[in-house]
Amino acid sequence: MPELPRLEAAEAERMLLKAGFVLLRTRGSHRVYGKGTARVVVPFHRGKTLHPKVTKQIIDAIGRAGEDKQ
Repeated sequence: MPELPRLEAAEAERMLLKAGFVLLRTRGSHRVYGKGTARVVVPFHRGKTLHPKVTKQIIDAIGRAGEDKQ
């Protein structure tokens, strides 16, 4: 399995928006993005790197949302 990229919240947000996700709501420092039935919560702490598990969830959600289109 290839190593996951190290992402910051702003980079993850750009990836999600480019994939067609929309910002559903914000609560504190967490932002919830959705597209169809896929939802992703991104902890938005500027300048901090996201945990690899969160990065994997984001990449998986983008992949699932792309599969739903086909």
